[in-house]
Amino acid sequence: MKFLLQLFTWWSGQTLNTRFHTWRKGEKVGEDQFGNIYYRTRGGVIDPALGFERRWVIYKDQSEASMVPPGWYGWLHHTTNTPPTQETYQAKDWELPHQPNVMGTPGAWRPP
Repeated sequence: MKFLLQLFTWWSGQTLNTRFHTWRKGEKVGEDQFGNIYYRTRGGVIDPALGFERRWVIYKDQSEASMVPPGWYGWLHHTTNTPPTQETYQAKDWELPHQPNVMGTPGAWRPP
């Protein structure tokens, strides 16, 4: 069943092409509390077409961008060069834990 999902759907995690590319050229950087796995180009090689290294995420379940925590979001978008697994970031007292976007799900807020 998982093979068929990888063959025919992109929203249920990685496709076969993504799996092959990750196996050939990816280097695992870390994992977040949701089970998403983060990769970069092996060896930190700079892509000549982009001018920076490629970074990507393999989602655990559904491919939902709001499931990326703020620290990993900054790393994926080249805001920081240090992945959250290698830094000693401590959340402030006023910061709430990350929550994914629940719009369109049974958990969404509905006005009375």
